[in-house]
Amino acid sequence: MLPQRYTGNSPNSMHTNRLIDEKSPYLLQHAHNPVDWYAWGEAAFEKAKNEDKPIFLSVGYSTCHWCHVMERESFESEDVAEVLNRFFVPVKLDREERPDVDRVYMSFVQATTGSGGWPMSVWLTPAGKPFFGGTYFPPDNRYGRPGFKSLLENIANAWVSDRARILQSSDDILAELRKQADVRGTGSGWVDAGVADSCFLVFRRSYDPQLGGFGQAPKFPRPVTHNFLFRYAARHNNGEARNMVLHTLREMAKGGMYDQMGGGFHRYSVDERWFVPHFEKMLYDQAQLAISYLEAFQITGEREFADVARDVLEYVLRDMRHPEGGFYSAEDADSVIDPAHPHEKGEGAFYVWSQQELEKILGQPEAEWFCFRYGVAENGNVRNDPQGEFTGKNILFQSRTVAETARHFGVEEASIATAMALARKRLMEARAQRVRPHLDDKVLTAWNGMMISAFALSGQVLGEVRYLEAARRAAQFVLTKMRGEVLLRRFREGEAAIPGFLDDYAFFANALLDLYESVFDGQHLREAVRLAGEMLTKFEDHEHGGFFSSPGVDDRLVMRMKDDYDGAEPSGNSMAACLLVRLSDMTGREEFRRAADRTVKAFASRLRSVPHAIPQMVIAVEALHSKPTQIVLAGDPGSNDFEELATEVWSRFVPNKVVLRADPELLPQTAAMTPVGGKAAAYVCEDFACQLPVTERKRLGELLQ
Repeated sequence: MLPQRYTGNSPNSMHTNRLIDEKSPYLLQHAHNPVDWYAWGEAAFEKAKNEDKPIFLSVGYSTCHWCHVMERESFESEDVAEVLNRFFVPVKLDREERPDVDRVYMSFVQATTGSGGWPMSVWLTPAGKPFFGGTYFPPDNRYGRPGFKSLLENIANAWVSDRARILQSSDDILAELRKQADVRGTGSGWVDAGVADSCFLVFRRSYDPQLGGFGQAPKFPRPVTHNFLFRYAARHNNGEARNMVLHTLREMAKGGMYDQMGGGFHRYSVDERWFVPHFEKMLYDQAQLAISYLEAFQITGEREFADVARDVLEYVLRDMRHPEGGFYSAEDADSVIDPAHPHEKGEGAFYVWSQQELEKILGQPEAEWFCFRYGVAENGNVRNDPQGEFTGKNILFQSRTVAETARHFGVEEASIATAMALARKRLMEARAQRVRPHLDDKVLTAWNGMMISAFALSGQVLGEVRYLEAARRAAQFVLTKMRGEVLLRRFREGEAAIPGFLDDYAFFANALLDLYESVFDGQHLREAVRLAGEMLTKFEDHEHGGFFSSPGVDDRLVMRMKDDYDGAEPSGNSMAACLLVRLSDMTGREEFRRAADRTVKAFASRLRSVPHAIPQMVIAVEALHSKPTQIVLAGDPGSNDFEELATEVWSRFVPNKVVLRADPELLPQTAAMTPVGGKAAAYVCEDFACQLPVTERKRLGELLQ
């Protein structure tokens, strides 16, 4: 039987608005509000123009906790809806479907308020120019914030009585935003590789040596930091950079931010010790963190890192995969507390346990052992709980190791390990009877690209054919359902829509390269080359350098932006630069390297002043400063001797490498690279100047070391 899912919609609602015709799960969550919502589009702008009303733009996503709160408090209120509908044209937007729109207005909110987040609330002129904004607004005056209804009334009055000042202010702010967003090459030449040293020093200062991570609470995983530090450590033989990441990954895996029973990472930790999470699970976190743990395993050989990566991947296959192979976007933080009251939810309710529940499910002495190992307390283990959401409940975390538990109870370690594995199985069975959190089941190309990369790498590093097959199926899903004349952004319920953005092209093309390096299907490399060519045509600023985030097909956007921050996800520009360097190293085509160089130069001033803001682009800078290293395998990918060599390549962390199969038709520069004595051979090359081929795994390992 399929598990129950909370949908977030009330089938008995007395209201239905035009969002009912949308595909976005976030928009559908609001389809029964009394608010007369429009989706972003021409109809909303025409209505605003014809009726001379400002637009109220509300932006969020379907697994956003405070978006749910604002909906319950304000958008489900008849009184609030009456004011919104009378004085404004209300527009709902899913930030994950339209990151280009979100980015423009988030820049405005951050510039005018000093902070940002979701839900985002922005008031626009009928021409789309923002003039007031913020994030969450409570229904009444509280938390030092104005009440939403009174704010609406004040803005409506100002629109009538002070229109000229509003329009002038909007023009002034928009002009300043355009100025700040004007990224262009300085013409000052090469970006010095010393930016990597500067980037490392910033991370060194912000590193928490006790608890891992960078900065203070709340602690967000930022895998681009791991990517950079691992590569910096390898390139500069810097053990400190490497150990900062290894320590962080160990501490994250111990905490409540990691789903100790079901695998996968929650969005972030509200405290400094990775204990109390914000419980939503995002696909992009699973993809990037799986890669971080896989690379940690390559570097150290420590099985614990491989185990975490495997659990993350198994979670995704179990709970976040479309039947035809693509991957869903996210699971909600909130979940139903009691199935008898399906609309009463609490954050993390699906994941937390009382001690009494555990004792009933596990019995003794297993429950006592389990509670000791996972930090369970009789009255709950969450001390700082201002909302009272975890009263009497426990967030599971690794309070003690299996060995410590065995010593404490005087039991053999193997017995404890067996008992913990059985306990996990029983608790997962019990948890499956609960109502699962809402699933955002749209398939996004960019996020699928990241997940394909994770499965492709894991298939080789862990020797799991299932993972390679998952990567293949997901890539085929995107190529058959979301790839036509253009690459599309979103698929849901049989419909692919929205022209792809820069991150869709860059992330998916990189994923195809990762898949090619894992299974050596030339079609993946060919398609990556085609996508890179389209990316250059559609998004590159040929005059000033760098890439616009959007293809410029929406006339309602008041500005096009160049994304230049590597945050929870790497920026499209950083991934585009990395893609272009890789393609140059793989194909020998210099036009790709020149395009990467143009991108880096466009962000030269930012790289020099705040390299830690774009560490993924710093990786591209270091790659541009390096001679490309190619590992070319000649032979049949299905043969044992070929697989032995490939296994050796993937058993170690070799940054800034590319792995190719000798194929004269696809890669003419490999024509002379052939098997030796009937056995598969490996050629280790620098800019296609190769050392003598080797056929033994041990010899290849010596060359790579």
